[in-house]
Amino acid sequence: GVDYVLQTGLMIGTSERTFSPNGPLTRGQLMVILYRLAGSPAVEADTPFTDVQAGTYYADAVAWAYEAGIAKGVSQTRFAPNQGVSREQLVTFFARYTVWTGNVVAAVGDLRGFEDADRVSAYAKEAMTWAVENGLIEGTGENLLAPGHGSTRAQAATILLRYCTVLEFTPAE
Repeated sequence: GVDYVLQTGLMIGTSERTFSPNGPLTRGQLMVILYRLAGSPAVEADTPFTDVQAGTYYADAVAWAYEAGIAKGVSQTRFAPNQGVSREQLVTFFARYTVWTGNVVAAVGDLRGFEDADRVSAYAKEAMTWAVENGLIEGTGENLLAPGHGSTRAQAATILLRYCTVLEFTPAE
């Protein structure tokens, strides 16, 4: 996964010589990844998020994702770009991106096979089910989804590889 995201330019290192695979993936970093996956389109909108300052590495990506209906804040005025992205947030953002591309996100099964399925937030149930059904995300350890747990950069890289190969999405140029 890490090799794939580096080769495609979907992710870069945290420094010139470090990827930080076990480091947390932030909400801002994820918006940059999805923005790159979309080909870094022109940004025409501002966001209502007071914590997304112009000139930050994620500002254009968050503005694009907000305009596209992919990014929703943690409140009406906060996006929390430096906050770690949870596993359920991660798959929800991917599902919204998939809908933005004109594809359907439909979950036909359920999550009953996972011991913590009842801990998946209502907003994320369909996205989590879709992600599990399509092999984008797997359980952790003892048959758990760990929906509220943070995502690492390596996990995001693996999910990106699966997303692009299993669902046949290619990064836009």
